[in-house]
Amino acid sequence: MKKALFLLPFFSILIFSCLRKSEKESEKTSGKINTISVIIDDQLWNGEVGDSIRNKFASPVIGLPKEEPLFSINQYPIRLLEGFTSNSRNIIVVKKESETKYEFVGNEFAAPQNVFHISGKTAAAILSVIEANAPEIIGKMRKTEIAENQRIIDTALIDSRRIRSKFNISLHIPKGYNYGMVRRKFIWLKKEITSGNTSILVYQVPISALMNRQSVTNNIIRIRDSIGNLYIHGTAPKTQMLTEDSYAPYLFKIRIQGKKTFETKGTWELKNDFMSGPFINYAIIDRANNRVLVLEGFCYAPSKEKRDLMFEMESIIKSVEFFKKKKNKK
Repeated sequence: MKKALFLLPFFSILIFSCLRKSEKESEKTSGKINTISVIIDDQLWNGEVGDSIRNKFASPVIGLPKEEPLFSINQYPIRLLEGFTSNSRNIIVVKKESETKYEFVGNEFAAPQNVFHISGKTAAAILSVIEANAPEIIGKMRKTEIAENQRIIDTALIDSRRIRSKFNISLHIPKGYNYGMVRRKFIWLKKEITSGNTSILVYQVPISALMNRQSVTNNIIRIRDSIGNLYIHGTAPKTQMLTEDSYAPYLFKIRIQGKKTFETKGTWELKNDFMSGPFINYAIIDRANNRVLVLEGFCYAPSKEKRDLMFEMESIIKSVEFFKKKKNKK
């Protein structure tokens, strides 16, 4: 009997904890893409700690023609932690406390959500925690924002059977995009926006075109310029799309669907014309099919900020799935 009485409070606490967890998971996060809520008192925000946060998380996005921040930051004092700020997808909580600490908590107040707790006895201690953990924080937040963008995209998709039939892949492309050009090994999808457009290219080249004695960057530029010369022109003669040579593109090695991939970010221009804009290019080494699959997004939007336009196209491209090569019937 005594044992039963002893266990009753334990089970009550367990049930209550499970209910609280269920409530948090059912609470949905909200807010614009690529936004962070920083919960920090004004004294820290207006000093070196705030400067460090802005330098790390609002640094310029690589590859855009004009400076735009990696994340938009909204700052709130600690006392406002309870309330609407707790529904943000990305939260950084910074406090002065006796213990120097960095802690990541997933879905602490809602889902999907990243909450990062940073504390230290002094501003210098807090700065060291931010410096050590900023790359991990940025990586987790970008992964969450890509997934959120893909969730939004998946609510209304175009028919992508033509892409599958030509390249044996699937891409989640939202409604609004239309097939602008379809060739044997090339597809151009285009979406009209206010004062401009965004485009997704899908094409393939032999592995030898990319992996040879020349530098990968030069090969990617040569390949995309040849595609521009073949298919992407302005309204006037001799106005093909080229990689702008005033700024060297940025090259990163990543993996998509487990495959070695070269991610290139830079700007394009139309030869003998005024049009230009940013591009993001993914050259995926697909050895199973002895090819390089190229997925590229670029935009022309002279009167708009371009960070979120490019991020949407990155989300589309990273939704790619490869199907197994069909065996020839004997």
